[in-house]
Amino acid sequence: MSSRVIINTTINGEPMEFLVDERDSLLEALRERIGLTGSKEGCNNGNCGACAVIMDGRLVNSCCVMAAEVQGANITTVEGLATGGELTPLQDAFLEDAALQCGICTPGFLVASKALLDFNPNPSEYEIRYWLAGNLCRCTGYDKIIRAVQHAATQMRA
Repeated sequence: MSSRVIINTTINGEPMEFLVDERDSLLEALRERIGLTGSKEGCNNGNCGACAVIMDGRLVNSCCVMAAEVQGANITTVEGLATGGELTPLQDAFLEDAALQCGICTPGFLVASKALLDFNPNPSEYEIRYWLAGNLCRCTGYDKIIRAVQHAATQMRA
């Protein structure tokens, strides 16, 4: 029998309080307790990147973080990228450059790309590929995703 834990944190800029089972992962809490279903469960062991979120400025796989660990943290999910219903240049680039197909990996790629561009607004192709190496795509291949990140970086610098 497990215990319940009250978590106070900030998700996508909004203070939140929610109840989790002490064994819940952050991914489970986001999807099942809070209703933020953008982060996807791909592998549930940290290998695919579909559940990527930014936690206190660091890119993490939410399936590998216990929900109880996020007490007081600042978390950004794919739902927090757009503001006021307006897509970011990164999201626009993914659409314009057809960098998505089935959508399972897309939230993780978007969040990981945002983390990269926050860290380095002018990455080389090599740096983009290296940074996104923790994300797997089974549909589009990676070239369109890399080009979309390059496109977004150019747009964001302009």
